[in-house]
Parts: sequence; C-alpha cells; structure tokens
Amino acid sequence: MSDEVGGSKSDESLASTQPCGKRKYGGLFLLGCNGSLPNGERGRKRSKFILEERDLPNGVKKANVSVVTNPKSSKAVQDHNSWTISFTISKDESIIVECAHDKETDMFQIGRSYNKIIDYVVLDKCTGEGKMHQSTISRFACRIIASRSDQSDVKLFAAGFGGDKNIFLGIEGGTNILRDGSLIDLCGATLLWRSAEGLEKCVTKDYIEKLVEMLNEDKDDKLDPLVIPRKSSSSDVDSDSADQPSVFLNCGHIHGGSAPPKQCPSCHKIGPSQKICMGMEGAFYIDDVDDPHPVNLFAFNPCGHIATEKTVKYWSTVSVPHGTSAFQAICPFCATELQGNPGYVNLKFNQGVK
Repeated sequence: MSDEVGGSKSDESLASTQPCGKRKYGGLFLLGCNGSLPNGERGRKRSKFILEERDLPNGVKKANVSVVTNPKSSKAVQDHNSWTISFTISKDESIIVECAHDKETDMFQIGRSYNKIIDYVVLDKCTGEGKMHQSTISRFACRIIASRSDQSDVKLFAAGFGGDKNIFLGIEGGTNILRDGSLIDLCGATLLWRSAEGLEKCVTKDYIEKLVEMLNEDKDDKLDPLVIPRKSSSSDVDSDSADQPSVFLNCGHIHGGSAPPKQCPSCHKIGPSQKICMGMEGAFYIDDVDDPHPVNLFAFNPCGHIATEKTVKYWSTVSVPHGTSAFQAICPFCATELQGNPGYVNLKFNQGVK
C-alpha cells in the first residue's frame, strides 16, 4: 500500500501525528545500529521507533472495490476527500480499492521519504565494511496498522515486485501479523520488531553496564581495568585506542593495552584479533531484564561486538535478508556478516598472562 502503487494525493489528509506517550504497541529497531545512528538520532531519522497509541485514531480500512477501464476518470480517484489505491491488471482493466478511516486502529508509515506522512524515515544502513550503495528502499516502504483495543493485533502492509516486475501483495499461506522478533525486510535495511511485551522484557543500559563490570572482575589482577567502548558503528570498533582491548578470534583470549601480536600470548594460537566493543542496543538481546547475569560473555566474529551467550548464539542462526535473494547471519549491532563456524567466540582470560 503505497503512493508508488497508485495512491491518490489525498494521502496528505492522513498525515501522521506524533506519538503521544500513551500505551505502546511495540518498537522497530534498525539492524546494524548499536543504540543510535552513527551520526546521531535526528528527528524522524533514527535507529529505532516506538509505536504508541495516538491522541486520535488515523487508521484506514478497505471499503469498496471496483473494476474500471480508466482509473484516472474514476470518481473515487478524482475525489480528493477519498483515499484510493489502483492496480493495473491489463491494458484495459484496473482495480480500484477505496479506503475509509478506521476509528479502531492507528496507522504508522515507514519509508525513505521525508514526506510529512512518514512517521519513521529509514535510509540504507552501511554494512560492516562501511560501504553505502544507492538506496533501494521505497519512499513509502510499508505501513503498520495497530488495533487500539488489542495491543497484540499489529499488522504489516506492504507490496513487492516479483522477478517478472509485476506487483504481488503477499505470500500465500503467510501472515502479516507482527510477532515479537519478526524481521521486516525493506530491501536495503532490515527492521526488528519488538512487541509491547517484548519491550518490557528488554535488557536495560544498567544491565549491559553490569556485564562490563563482570568482565573486568574476571580479568587478571595484574591488568588495568578494561576500557571497553560503547559506541555505535563498526568503524568505532576499528578505532586506534591504546587502551581498547582486543580478542583473538581463534581462541577468545582477551589482550589488553597496545596492539596485540598475531599469535595469542596465552595459548599461542596464530590468528586474527579484533578490538572489542560492547553491544549496547538492548532490543537485540535475547535475555530478559529479570534474568540473572550470565557467567560468560561472547563476541561476534569478526567484528568483536560483545553480548551474552544467548544473544550471540541466537543471531548466529538467524538468516537476515541480503540483497534481493540471499540471506546471511550478521552481528545485529553493526550488520557485519559473521565468519567461521559458529560465528562467535567465548571471551576468556588466561590468569597470570599479561
């Protein structure tokens, strides 16, 4: 459902109001962002968007459906007080779907456009390699309709184009109801949906900071406290900080201080090392905020982002859309493709080795 598929100009009459801080329907989180966009959150262009009940409902629902030969001459399309979508079936046949306001739902619109009707502006996310390509995200990528009477009834509406360049509206036998953990592929960026219940269970910043404290408690007493950054992009992980510790990706041993050698001084395994950075986006964690803090921490390979065992093992098995027809496992904090098997490493110290 987008203007690019024949929506009339009367979409402007459905301009979204800002969320009013009432009960939450859920939240959208952009994979590849570690708590914020690399250049900071700016207005509607953000790394996350929380959907909240509006002051006034702005939802829409399907009303009349008609078959016409010339959609531009249709009264429904010409009426600027109505909202329509037209689909061309053949040279001489089109379908017009008329929509009406729905007082029982709230609508939220997501896309690349800065048009005022867009609630959440999403641009292509740089990959772990830092490469930005020409945007492939639609100006009006998708819409979400949430029931004001049932927090769990949140539905996604979008359309796509098949290999024959014809539009298709859904997968037969599939569902458009969003569940906690659903991934939304915008063909250039991927969003994680956390339900209202999921948001309540998300780990907090304090929970994550406690993980850093625990990591420092496990280190050798001869080592200075580890300076683990909490920054947002993969380029930050690669920064040249003398105090930033590194992990040997073949064994998991942490090396503090200056640039480590190519051979782990703890177990003598030869292999690459990577500076470590804390995963700060709580929505990407699989743990609940009430769970006890885990004994062991892990880092994604090859980016070095640290998270809990549940989190790294979960994301190492998730196939995230890549391009138009491929899938890959990535680090959710920077969108770097995972390498090796299993794609992560258990962090550890070797007592007595500095």
